[in-house]
Amino acid sequence: MSEPNTKEEMVKKLNETLEVADPEIFELITKEKHRQSKGLEMIASENFTSKAVLQALSSCLHNKYSEGLPGMRYYGGNEFIDQIEVLCQKRCLEAYGLNAEQWGVNVQPYSGSPANFAVYTGIVEPHGRIMGLDLPDGGHLTHGFFTATKKISATSIFFESMPYKSDPKTGLIDYDQLAITARLFKPKLIIAGISCYSRNLDYTKFRAIADDVGAYLMADMAHVSGLVAAGVAPSPFPFCDIVTTTTHKTLRGPRAGVIFFRRGPTNVPGSSYDFENRINQAVFPGLQGGPHNHAIAAIAIAMKHAKTEDFKSYQQQVVKNAQELCRGLQDLGYKIVTDGTDNHLILMDLRTVGLTGSKGEKILEEIGIACNKNTVPGDKSAFNPSGIRLGTPALTTRGLLEADIARVVQFINKGLQLALEISAISGPKLVDFKRVLLENPQINAKVLQLRSEIESFALDFPMPGYDI
Repeated sequence: MSEPNTKEEMVKKLNETLEVADPEIFELITKEKHRQSKGLEMIASENFTSKAVLQALSSCLHNKYSEGLPGMRYYGGNEFIDQIEVLCQKRCLEAYGLNAEQWGVNVQPYSGSPANFAVYTGIVEPHGRIMGLDLPDGGHLTHGFFTATKKISATSIFFESMPYKSDPKTGLIDYDQLAITARLFKPKLIIAGISCYSRNLDYTKFRAIADDVGAYLMADMAHVSGLVAAGVAPSPFPFCDIVTTTTHKTLRGPRAGVIFFRRGPTNVPGSSYDFENRINQAVFPGLQGGPHNHAIAAIAIAMKHAKTEDFKSYQQQVVKNAQELCRGLQDLGYKIVTDGTDNHLILMDLRTVGLTGSKGEKILEEIGIACNKNTVPGDKSAFNPSGIRLGTPALTTRGLLEADIARVVQFINKGLQLALEISAISGPKLVDFKRVLLENPQINAKVLQLRSEIESFALDFPMPGYDI
Protein backbone atom coordinates (compact mmCIF):
# COMPACT_ATOMS: atom_id res chain seq x y z
CA MET A 1 0.00 0.00 0.00
CA SER A 2 1.38 3.43 -0.93
CA GLU A 3 2.12 6.03 1.74
CA PRO A 4 -0.43 8.86 2.13
CA ASN A 5 0.75 11.90 0.17
CA THR A 6 -1.77 14.57 1.10
CA LYS A 7 -2.85 15.97 4.44
CA GLU A 8 -6.39 14.70 3.80
CA GLU A 9 -5.14 11.17 3.24
CA MET A 10 -2.98 11.33 6.37
CA VAL A 11 -5.84 12.52 8.58
CA LYS A 12 -8.15 9.91 7.06
CA LYS A 13 -5.64 7.21 7.93
CA LEU A 14 -5.35 8.40 11.52
CA ASN A 15 -9.12 8.49 11.87
CA GLU A 16 -9.59 4.84 11.04
CA THR A 17 -11.46 2.88 13.68
CA LEU A 18 -9.61 0.24 15.67
CA GLU A 19 -11.46 -2.49 13.81
CA VAL A 20 -9.99 -1.22 10.54
CA ALA A 21 -6.59 -0.03 11.73
CA ASP A 22 -5.68 -3.12 13.75
CA PRO A 23 -8.09 -6.06 13.39
CA GLU A 24 -5.83 -8.31 15.46
CA ILE A 25 -5.95 -6.10 18.56
CA PHE A 26 -9.64 -5.39 17.94
CA GLU A 27 -10.38 -9.11 17.98
CA LEU A 28 -8.46 -9.65 21.24
CA ILE A 29 -10.23 -6.74 22.95
CA THR A 30 -13.57 -8.10 21.75
CA LYS A 31 -12.73 -11.50 23.22
CA GLU A 32 -11.79 -9.90 26.54
CA LYS A 33 -15.06 -7.97 26.62
CA HIS A 34 -16.95 -11.20 26.00
CA ARG A 35 -14.97 -12.90 28.78
CA GLN A 36 -15.89 -10.15 31.22
CA SER A 37 -19.55 -10.22 30.15
CA LYS A 38 -19.93 -14.01 30.33
CA GLY A 39 -17.96 -14.51 33.54
CA LEU A 40 -18.14 -13.50 37.18
CA GLU A 41 -15.38 -11.03 38.06
CA MET A 42 -14.62 -11.53 41.75
CA ILE A 43 -11.09 -10.16 42.03
CA ALA A 44 -11.48 -7.72 44.92
CA SER A 45 -9.30 -5.04 43.33
CA GLU A 46 -11.23 -4.97 40.05
CA ASN A 47 -14.32 -3.08 38.99
CA PHE A 48 -16.15 -1.96 35.85
CA THR A 49 -15.80 1.77 35.34
CA SER A 50 -18.29 4.08 33.65
CA LYS A 51 -18.51 5.05 30.00
CA ALA A 52 -17.78 8.66 31.00
CA VAL A 53 -14.48 7.60 32.59
CA LEU A 54 -13.60 5.54 29.51
CA GLN A 55 -14.38 8.50 27.28
CA ALA A 56 -12.02 10.73 29.25
CA LEU A 57 -9.30 8.08 29.10
CA SER A 58 -9.52 7.97 25.30
CA SER A 59 -9.78 11.75 24.85
CA CYS A 60 -7.41 14.34 23.39
CA LEU A 61 -5.98 14.91 26.87
CA HIS A 62 -3.79 11.90 26.15
CA ASN A 63 -1.86 14.04 23.66
CA LYS A 64 -0.63 16.73 26.08
CA TYR A 65 2.58 16.93 28.09
CA SER A 66 2.32 18.95 31.31
CA GLU A 67 5.28 18.33 33.60
CA GLY A 68 4.92 20.32 36.82
CA LEU A 69 1.86 21.53 38.73
CA PRO A 70 -0.97 23.85 37.71
CA GLY A 71 0.45 27.31 37.09
CA MET A 72 4.01 25.96 37.26
CA ARG A 73 4.48 23.86 34.11
CA TYR A 74 7.60 23.13 32.12
CA TYR A 75 5.59 23.16 28.87
CA GLY A 76 3.27 25.68 27.26
CA GLY A 77 -0.29 25.16 26.12
CA ASN A 78 -1.64 23.96 29.48
CA GLU A 79 -4.44 26.47 30.08
CA PHE A 80 -7.18 23.84 30.09
CA ILE A 81 -5.00 21.07 31.50
CA ASP A 82 -4.45 23.31 34.55
CA GLN A 83 -8.19 23.84 34.92
CA ILE A 84 -8.82 20.09 34.75
CA GLU A 85 -6.19 19.26 37.37
CA VAL A 86 -7.38 22.00 39.74
CA LEU A 87 -10.96 20.76 39.35
CA CYS A 88 -9.80 17.20 40.03
CA GLN A 89 -8.00 18.32 43.20
CA LYS A 90 -11.12 20.18 44.35
CA ARG A 91 -13.37 17.17 43.75
CA CYS A 92 -10.98 14.81 45.55
CA LEU A 93 -11.16 16.96 48.66
CA GLU A 94 -14.93 17.32 48.39
CA ALA A 95 -15.44 13.57 48.00
CA TYR A 96 -13.97 13.03 51.46
CA GLY A 97 -15.28 16.17 53.12
CA LEU A 98 -11.85 17.75 53.49
CA ASN A 99 -11.03 21.42 54.10
CA ALA A 100 -8.56 22.76 51.52
CA GLU A 101 -6.84 24.81 54.24
CA GLN A 102 -6.09 21.62 56.19
CA TRP A 103 -5.52 19.07 53.41
CA GLY A 104 -3.72 19.12 50.08
CA VAL A 105 -3.82 16.51 47.32
CA ASN A 106 -1.60 15.33 44.49
CA VAL A 107 -3.55 13.65 41.67
CA GLN A 108 -0.59 12.81 39.43
CA PRO A 109 0.59 9.35 40.64
CA TYR A 110 0.22 6.77 37.88
CA SER A 111 -1.16 4.19 40.34
CA GLY A 112 -1.19 3.26 44.01
CA SER A 113 2.28 1.74 44.09
CA PRO A 114 4.04 4.89 42.79
CA ALA A 115 1.89 6.94 45.17
CA ASN A 116 3.15 4.94 48.15
CA PHE A 117 6.73 5.07 46.92
CA ALA A 118 6.50 8.84 46.49
CA VAL A 119 5.37 9.25 50.10
CA TYR A 120 8.26 7.15 51.39
CA THR A 121 10.72 9.01 49.14
CA GLY A 122 9.54 12.44 50.23
CA ILE A 123 8.84 11.83 53.90
CA VAL A 124 10.85 8.81 55.07
CA GLU A 125 13.87 9.25 52.75
CA PRO A 126 16.25 6.42 51.73
CA HIS A 127 16.86 3.78 54.41
CA GLY A 128 14.31 5.35 56.72
CA ARG A 129 12.12 2.95 58.67
CA ILE A 130 8.57 1.95 57.80
CA MET A 131 6.10 -0.54 59.26
CA GLY A 132 3.25 -2.13 57.30
CA LEU A 133 0.98 -5.15 57.57
CA ASP A 134 2.84 -8.25 56.38
CA LEU A 135 1.78 -9.57 52.97
CA PRO A 136 0.72 -13.04 54.24
CA ASP A 137 -1.45 -11.29 56.84
CA GLY A 138 -3.33 -9.08 54.38
CA GLY A 139 -0.86 -6.29 53.58
CA HIS A 140 0.40 -5.04 50.23
CA LEU A 141 3.75 -5.49 48.50
CA THR A 142 4.41 -1.75 48.73
CA HIS A 143 4.13 -1.77 52.51
CA GLY A 144 7.69 -3.08 52.69
CA PHE A 145 7.35 -6.79 51.91
CA PHE A 146 10.41 -9.02 52.07
CA THR A 147 11.10 -12.69 52.80
CA ALA A 148 13.79 -14.41 54.84
CA THR A 149 15.95 -14.72 51.74
CA LYS A 150 15.02 -11.79 49.50
CA LYS A 151 13.77 -8.21 49.53
CA ILE A 152 10.79 -8.50 47.19
CA SER A 153 9.38 -4.99 46.92
CA ALA A 154 11.45 -1.90 46.13
CA THR A 155 9.93 -0.48 49.30
CA SER A 156 11.98 -3.01 51.29
CA ILE A 157 15.10 -2.45 49.16
CA PHE A 158 15.32 1.34 49.50
CA PHE A 159 13.69 1.60 52.93
CA GLU A 160 14.12 -0.45 56.10
CA SER A 161 10.84 -2.22 56.77
CA MET A 162 9.45 -4.20 59.69
CA PRO A 163 6.08 -5.95 59.27
CA TYR A 164 3.37 -6.15 61.86
CA LYS A 165 1.23 -9.27 61.97
CA SER A 166 -2.24 -10.62 62.58
CA ASP A 167 -3.18 -13.25 65.11
CA PRO A 168 -2.79 -16.60 63.25
CA LYS A 169 -5.88 -18.00 65.02
CA THR A 170 -8.32 -15.13 64.50
CA GLY A 171 -6.76 -13.44 61.47
CA LEU A 172 -7.22 -10.08 63.22
CA ILE A 173 -4.42 -7.50 63.44
CA ASP A 174 -2.53 -7.81 66.72
CA TYR A 175 -2.43 -4.17 67.78
CA ASP A 176 -0.76 -4.95 71.11
CA GLN A 177 2.15 -6.67 69.39
CA LEU A 178 2.29 -3.85 66.83
CA ALA A 179 2.77 -1.38 69.68
CA ILE A 180 5.56 -3.46 71.20
CA THR A 181 7.34 -3.91 67.86
CA ALA A 182 7.02 -0.21 67.04
CA ARG A 183 8.71 0.75 70.32
CA LEU A 184 11.63 -1.51 69.44
CA PHE A 185 11.90 -0.65 65.73
CA LYS A 186 11.14 3.08 66.03
CA PRO A 187 9.72 3.61 62.51
CA LYS A 188 9.45 7.02 60.92
CA LEU A 189 6.19 5.99 59.22
CA ILE A 190 3.48 3.46 60.10
CA ILE A 191 1.17 2.32 57.30
CA ALA A 192 -2.44 1.52 58.12
CA GLY A 193 -3.48 -0.25 54.95
CA ILE A 194 -4.65 -3.55 53.53
CA SER A 195 -4.79 -5.60 50.38
CA CYS A 196 -6.60 -8.64 51.73
CA TYR A 197 -8.03 -7.91 55.17
CA SER A 198 -11.79 -8.06 55.58
CA ARG A 199 -12.20 -6.00 58.74
CA ASN A 200 -12.31 -2.27 59.40
CA LEU A 201 -9.03 -0.84 60.63
CA ASP A 202 -8.91 0.75 64.09
CA TYR A 203 -7.38 4.10 63.22
CA THR A 204 -7.63 5.27 66.82
CA LYS A 205 -5.23 2.52 67.88
CA PHE A 206 -2.92 3.20 64.94
CA ARG A 207 -2.80 6.91 65.87
CA ALA A 208 -1.98 6.14 69.51
CA ILE A 209 0.83 3.77 68.50
CA ALA A 210 2.27 6.28 66.03
CA ASP A 211 2.19 9.05 68.63
CA ASP A 212 3.83 6.76 71.18
CA VAL A 213 6.90 6.30 68.97
CA GLY A 214 6.88 9.69 67.24
CA ALA A 215 6.00 8.24 63.83
CA TYR A 216 3.93 9.66 61.01
CA LEU A 217 0.74 7.71 60.25
CA MET A 218 -0.19 6.99 56.64
CA ALA A 219 -3.36 5.20 55.54
CA ASP A 220 -3.37 3.27 52.27
CA MET A 221 -7.11 3.13 51.65
CA ALA A 222 -6.83 1.88 48.06
CA HIS A 223 -9.21 -1.00 48.61
CA VAL A 224 -11.81 0.82 50.67
CA SER A 225 -11.70 4.37 49.27
CA GLY A 226 -15.13 4.03 47.69
CA LEU A 227 -16.58 2.72 50.93
CA VAL A 228 -14.97 5.62 52.82
CA ALA A 229 -16.35 8.21 50.38
CA ALA A 230 -19.84 6.76 50.83
CA GLY A 231 -19.57 6.70 54.62
CA VAL A 232 -19.92 2.93 54.93
CA ALA A 233 -16.34 2.40 56.18
CA PRO A 234 -14.42 4.40 58.81
CA SER A 235 -12.55 7.42 57.47
CA PRO A 236 -8.79 7.53 58.07
CA PHE A 237 -8.59 11.30 57.61
CA PRO A 238 -9.25 12.41 61.22
CA PHE A 239 -6.37 10.24 62.40
CA CYS A 240 -3.72 10.24 59.66
CA ASP A 241 -1.04 12.60 58.42
CA ILE A 242 -1.09 11.20 54.87
CA VAL A 243 -3.63 9.09 52.95
CA THR A 244 -2.97 7.33 49.65
CA THR A 245 -5.41 5.54 47.38
CA THR A 246 -5.94 4.06 43.99
CA THR A 247 -9.04 5.21 42.11
CA HIS A 248 -10.16 2.06 40.30
CA LYS A 249 -11.18 -0.42 43.01
CA THR A 250 -14.27 0.33 45.08
CA LEU A 251 -14.02 3.96 43.87
CA ARG A 252 -14.76 2.64 40.36
CA GLY A 253 -12.69 5.20 38.46
CA PRO A 254 -9.59 4.99 36.23
CA ARG A 255 -6.34 3.14 36.93
CA ALA A 256 -4.53 5.88 38.86
CA GLY A 257 -3.36 6.99 42.30
CA VAL A 258 -3.91 9.96 44.63
CA ILE A 259 -2.00 11.27 47.66
CA PHE A 260 -3.69 13.37 50.35
CA PHE A 261 -1.50 15.19 52.90
CA ARG A 262 -2.07 17.50 55.83
CA ARG A 263 -1.17 21.16 55.39
CA GLY A 264 -1.27 24.28 57.53
CA PRO A 265 -0.60 24.59 61.28
CA THR A 266 -0.04 21.49 63.42
CA ASN A 267 -1.18 21.10 67.02
CA VAL A 268 2.21 22.43 68.13
CA PRO A 269 2.13 26.26 68.40
CA GLY A 270 4.21 27.90 65.69
CA SER A 271 4.64 24.66 63.71
CA SER A 272 3.24 23.77 60.27
CA TYR A 273 3.09 20.56 58.25
CA ASP A 274 5.83 20.32 55.64
CA PHE A 275 4.46 17.42 53.60
CA GLU A 276 3.25 19.33 50.53
CA ASN A 277 6.50 20.30 48.82
CA ARG A 278 8.25 17.10 49.82
CA ILE A 279 5.53 14.86 48.39
CA ASN A 280 4.93 16.95 45.28
CA GLN A 281 8.64 16.96 44.46
CA ALA A 282 8.90 13.24 45.09
CA VAL A 283 6.13 12.61 42.54
CA PHE A 284 7.71 14.98 40.02
CA PRO A 285 10.56 15.28 39.25
CA GLY A 286 11.62 12.62 41.73
CA LEU A 287 9.85 9.53 40.40
CA GLN A 288 7.64 10.43 37.44
CA GLY A 289 7.66 12.47 34.28
CA GLY A 290 4.62 14.13 32.79
CA PRO A 291 1.27 13.37 34.42
CA HIS A 292 -1.39 11.41 32.55
CA ASN A 293 -3.92 14.18 31.95
CA HIS A 294 -6.56 11.83 30.55
CA ALA A 295 -6.41 9.85 33.81
CA ILE A 296 -6.63 13.02 35.91
CA ALA A 297 -9.81 14.04 34.08
CA ALA A 298 -11.18 10.54 34.66
CA ILE A 299 -10.38 10.80 38.39
CA ALA A 300 -12.37 14.04 38.49
CA ILE A 301 -15.34 12.27 36.90
CA ALA A 302 -15.17 9.42 39.41
CA MET A 303 -14.91 11.82 42.36
CA LYS A 304 -17.96 13.71 41.16
CA HIS A 305 -19.92 10.47 41.04
CA ALA A 306 -18.68 9.55 44.51
CA LYS A 307 -20.75 12.44 45.91
CA THR A 308 -24.06 11.06 44.61
CA GLU A 309 -26.73 9.08 46.43
CA ASP A 310 -26.48 6.39 43.73
CA PHE A 311 -22.85 5.87 44.66
CA LYS A 312 -23.68 5.61 48.35
CA SER A 313 -26.37 3.01 47.62
CA TYR A 314 -23.92 1.09 45.46
CA GLN A 315 -21.29 0.95 48.21
CA GLN A 316 -23.87 -0.18 50.76
CA GLN A 317 -24.83 -3.00 48.40
CA VAL A 318 -21.18 -3.95 47.89
CA VAL A 319 -20.90 -4.63 51.63
CA LYS A 320 -24.25 -6.42 51.81
CA ASN A 321 -23.19 -8.67 48.95
CA ALA A 322 -19.82 -9.43 50.55
CA GLN A 323 -21.52 -10.36 53.81
CA GLU A 324 -24.02 -12.58 51.96
CA LEU A 325 -21.11 -14.24 50.14
CA CYS A 326 -19.40 -14.83 53.48
CA ARG A 327 -22.49 -16.26 55.19
CA GLY A 328 -23.28 -18.54 52.29
CA LEU A 329 -19.82 -20.05 52.14
CA GLN A 330 -19.65 -20.43 55.92
CA ASP A 331 -23.00 -22.23 55.90
CA LEU A 332 -21.42 -24.74 53.50
CA GLY A 333 -18.57 -25.32 55.93
CA TYR A 334 -15.84 -23.15 54.41
CA LYS A 335 -13.48 -21.22 56.66
CA ILE A 336 -13.40 -17.45 56.23
CA VAL A 337 -10.38 -15.65 57.69
CA THR A 338 -11.45 -13.25 60.51
CA ASP A 339 -14.79 -15.15 60.56
CA GLY A 340 -16.56 -12.47 58.53
CA THR A 341 -16.25 -9.21 56.64
CA ASP A 342 -16.88 -5.50 57.18
CA ASN A 343 -15.99 -4.45 53.66
CA HIS A 344 -15.97 -5.62 50.04
CA LEU A 345 -13.91 -8.81 50.28
CA ILE A 346 -13.48 -12.15 51.98
CA LEU A 347 -10.49 -14.47 52.27
CA MET A 348 -11.23 -18.20 52.10
CA ASP A 349 -8.80 -20.56 53.84
CA LEU A 350 -8.87 -23.71 51.70
CA ARG A 351 -6.59 -25.76 53.96
CA THR A 352 -9.63 -27.01 55.86
CA VAL A 353 -11.02 -28.67 52.71
CA GLY A 354 -7.70 -30.00 51.44
CA LEU A 355 -7.08 -27.57 48.58
CA THR A 356 -4.40 -24.99 47.82
CA GLY A 357 -5.10 -21.46 46.70
CA SER A 358 -3.58 -22.21 43.31
CA LYS A 359 -5.96 -25.10 42.70
CA GLY A 360 -8.92 -23.05 43.87
CA GLU A 361 -8.05 -20.16 41.59
CA LYS A 362 -7.49 -22.46 38.61
CA ILE A 363 -10.75 -24.38 38.82
CA LEU A 364 -12.79 -21.22 39.32
CA GLU A 365 -11.10 -19.59 36.34
CA GLU A 366 -11.94 -22.61 34.18
CA ILE A 367 -15.63 -22.40 35.04
CA GLY A 368 -15.80 -18.63 34.50
CA ILE A 369 -15.19 -17.13 37.97
CA ALA A 370 -12.17 -14.83 38.21
CA CYS A 371 -10.50 -14.60 41.62
CA ASN A 372 -6.93 -14.72 42.91
CA LYS A 373 -4.97 -17.10 45.07
CA ASN A 374 -3.85 -15.41 48.28
CA THR A 375 -1.81 -16.04 51.38
CA VAL A 376 -3.60 -16.61 54.67
CA PRO A 377 -2.19 -16.00 58.17
CA GLY A 378 0.32 -18.72 58.94
CA ASP A 379 1.40 -19.32 55.34
CA LYS A 380 5.15 -19.67 54.99
CA SER A 381 5.39 -18.62 51.36
CA ALA A 382 3.58 -16.10 49.18
CA PHE A 383 4.37 -18.36 46.22
CA ASN A 384 2.36 -21.29 47.61
CA PRO A 385 -0.69 -19.69 49.21
CA SER A 386 -3.50 -21.50 50.98
CA GLY A 387 -6.39 -19.19 50.25
CA ILE A 388 -8.39 -17.37 47.61
CA ARG A 389 -9.56 -13.77 47.80
CA LEU A 390 -13.09 -12.95 46.60
CA GLY A 391 -14.64 -9.50 46.20
CA THR A 392 -18.02 -8.06 45.28
CA PRO A 393 -17.44 -4.57 43.74
CA ALA A 394 -17.55 -5.67 40.09
CA LEU A 395 -20.55 -7.97 40.50
CA THR A 396 -22.42 -5.26 42.39
CA THR A 397 -21.71 -2.81 39.55
CA ARG A 398 -23.53 -5.24 37.25
CA GLY A 399 -26.56 -5.21 39.53
CA LEU A 400 -26.26 -8.42 41.55
CA LEU A 401 -28.15 -8.41 44.86
CA GLU A 402 -28.06 -10.79 47.82
CA ALA A 403 -30.29 -13.41 46.16
CA ASP A 404 -27.97 -13.43 43.15
CA ILE A 405 -24.92 -13.76 45.39
CA ALA A 406 -26.55 -16.84 46.94
CA ARG A 407 -26.43 -18.43 43.48
CA VAL A 408 -22.80 -17.36 43.08
CA VAL A 409 -22.04 -19.17 46.34
CA GLN A 410 -23.44 -22.36 44.86
CA PHE A 411 -21.33 -21.94 41.72
CA ILE A 412 -18.19 -21.47 43.83
CA ASN A 413 -19.01 -24.52 45.91
CA LYS A 414 -19.60 -26.67 42.82
CA GLY A 415 -16.26 -25.54 41.43
CA LEU A 416 -14.33 -26.30 44.60
CA GLN A 417 -16.00 -29.70 44.98
CA LEU A 418 -14.94 -30.44 41.41
CA ALA A 419 -11.40 -29.39 42.36
CA LEU A 420 -11.43 -31.99 45.14
CA GLU A 421 -12.54 -34.60 42.64
CA ILE A 422 -9.67 -33.64 40.32
CA SER A 423 -7.16 -33.70 43.21
CA ALA A 424 -8.22 -37.21 44.11
CA ILE A 425 -7.14 -38.24 40.60
CA SER A 426 -4.09 -36.00 40.14
CA GLY A 427 -2.48 -36.00 43.56
CA PRO A 428 -0.96 -32.93 45.25
CA LYS A 429 1.06 -31.35 42.42
CA LEU A 430 -0.47 -28.39 40.60
CA VAL A 431 1.00 -29.45 37.25
CA ASP A 432 -0.78 -32.79 37.48
CA PHE A 433 -3.98 -31.06 38.63
CA LYS A 434 -3.93 -28.88 35.50
CA ARG A 435 -3.25 -31.89 33.28
CA VAL A 436 -6.25 -33.82 34.63
CA LEU A 437 -8.39 -30.71 34.40
CA LEU A 438 -7.63 -30.32 30.71
CA GLU A 439 -7.25 -33.92 29.57
CA ASN A 440 -9.70 -36.05 31.55
CA PRO A 441 -12.87 -36.28 29.41
CA GLN A 442 -15.24 -36.82 32.35
CA ILE A 443 -13.78 -33.87 34.24
CA ASN A 444 -13.76 -31.73 31.13
CA ALA A 445 -17.44 -32.40 30.53
CA LYS A 446 -18.30 -31.32 34.09
CA VAL A 447 -16.25 -28.14 33.69
CA LEU A 448 -17.99 -27.25 30.44
CA GLN A 449 -21.43 -27.89 31.93
CA LEU A 450 -20.74 -25.69 34.95
CA ARG A 451 -19.17 -22.98 32.79
CA SER A 452 -22.28 -22.97 30.59
CA GLU A 453 -24.51 -22.48 33.65
CA ILE A 454 -22.38 -19.58 34.87
CA GLU A 455 -22.28 -17.89 31.46
CA SER A 456 -26.04 -18.11 31.15
CA PHE A 457 -26.40 -16.59 34.62
CA ALA A 458 -23.84 -13.81 34.05
CA LEU A 459 -25.32 -12.66 30.75
CA ASP A 460 -28.52 -11.65 32.57
CA PHE A 461 -26.62 -8.73 34.12
CA PRO A 462 -25.62 -5.69 32.03
CA MET A 463 -22.11 -4.31 31.67
CA PRO A 464 -21.27 -0.60 31.69
CA GLY A 465 -18.98 0.98 29.12
CA TYR A 466 -18.59 0.34 25.40
CA ASP A 467 -19.68 -2.72 23.47
CA ILE A 468 -16.00 -3.68 23.27
